Amino acid sequence: MENNTEISALVKLLDDPDEEVFQHVEEKLLQYGGEVIHFLENAWEQSFDGLLQERIENIVHKIQFNTVKEDLNLWYLSGAFDLLQGALIINRYQYPDLDEQKIIVQLEEIKREIWLGLQYEMSSVEKVKLINHVLYQQFGFGGNTKNHHDPQNSYLNQVLESKKGNQISLAIIYSTLAQRLDMPIYGINLPQHFILGFIDESKQESKEYGVLFYINAFNKGNIFGKHDVDQFLRQLNLEALPEYYRPCSNTDIIRRVIRNLISAYENAGATEKVAELNELQKIIAQDGKE
Repeated sequence: MENNTEISALVKLLDDPDEEVFQHVEEKLLQYGGEVIHFLENAWEQSFDGLLQERIENIVHKIQFNTVKEDLNLWYLSGAFDLLQGALIINRYQYPDLDEQKIIVQLEEIKREIWLGLQYEMSSVEKVKLINHVLYQQFGFGGNTKNHHDPQNSYLNQVLESKKGNQISLAIIYSTLAQRLDMPIYGINLPQHFILGFIDESKQESKEYGVLFYINAFNKGNIFGKHDVDQFLRQLNLEALPEYYRPCSNTDIIRRVIRNLISAYENAGATEKVAELNELQKIIAQDGKE
């Protein structure tokens, strides 16, 4: 109760014309974190003062952004085991009130449809063709070829809603579904492209890194071989480095999602978002270098 009284008193001071007073009040409110948000939202609704509303919006955004930074840092330091969780944290950057349960339910629904079609004697290729049928034919997912640089392509809630995404968001959905059905399909970080590999886990130490074949989630799950990756790299005049053929880490994938968003917001001239996303990038930078 004591907190509530102090928070209410602080919120009343937010329209103080003295900049120093305002900064002090903002600092105190930021220390409280998420618990002040509903007080601030109530004050916003009751106010007709444009400056006060703007100040409230900025403080709410700062609190929510701090939460995203903390969650991303915790995910990274805990070993980044759950790719979907990492993607949802990035999703909360743009959609702080995200209903994560809704996303999980949508994915479960697609997973169930694939599971119903699975048969014990299916080969790896047949399993992938089943995923492709359910995801692209039945549910109507596809690459957003018309508006490829739209930042919405990187946010899972939007991709599940519109059924359109970029290479990496579709690959995250695809590999999440596959792994939950015990199919070893993992992301592979190609330059200017992002693909998936179906892994034979007994051969991961081999020259082919255990990849049986590759999958293009952006192009309706098209299956292709190592020679196609060779050719793609030749077209880009790039050396065929091992990391272009083998699965990458979840951190690599989330780093790539952030890079896509930075590029999309740079195109849109949203400099504040670019600066914030650079902060997120630093949290999961490789050995702190990037």
